[in-house]
Amino acid sequence: MSLKAVLECKDVGRQFKIGSETVVVLENIDLCINQGEMASIVGASGSGKTTLLNLLAGLDNPSHGEVSMVGQPLRQLNDRKRAALRNGHMGFVFQFHHLLPEFSALENVLMPCRINGYITNEQRDRAKELLDNVGLGQRIQHRPSELSGGERQRVAIARALINRPDFILMDEPTGNLDEATSESVQRLITRLNDSFDTSFIVVTHNQVWARQHPVQFKLSKGKLDKIQ
Repeated sequence: MSLKAVLECKDVGRQFKIGSETVVVLENIDLCINQGEMASIVGASGSGKTTLLNLLAGLDNPSHGEVSMVGQPLRQLNDRKRAALRNGHMGFVFQFHHLLPEFSALENVLMPCRINGYITNEQRDRAKELLDNVGLGQRIQHRPSELSGGERQRVAIARALINRPDFILMDEPTGNLDEATSESVQRLITRLNDSFDTSFIVVTHNQVWARQHPVQFKLSKGKLDKIQ
């Protein structure tokens, strides 16, 4: 049985005009992430990681080449359809959790459902189940100010999973945590990848953690190489 590609880049490049100068940030990027895969992308500051993430999420357009999400070329979609595709098929976890302070952990997890305009009992039950899965079953009514940094990031991970996405992009998800908490969240992400049929694409400076992932890429000077 052939694997389903959830995220693809074909000959993707991104350039920016700064005055009369053309700055090449990414060039000839080829990438394919299949359903259920756990992949890491490592790169130094200035290597183009943020630009690549914006392209993968459909927040920016490449100067050339094609980015496809669950088989749908993003260039063919308007902003509204892109947003709908993201909300239905993609989750995102940032370095900073970006939880809404006035809402409980449960309400924050349900926020992507609220964006769709409604919250069902099934979604509410799933949110509770996800919070239990990330070790916060007893803290679902706590607000972010009542949670530790690691707990807030666990809420953010549960939020990314609420719509049963095909893949989750993670931008330095442990970069703002102390070493012990970071290792705990790393183990959680690996366990969730094993439990759900969801791909995880982790952009990180942590090369020790990155080397533990079955699929590994290195971004350097705008070029992406797969590590064999």
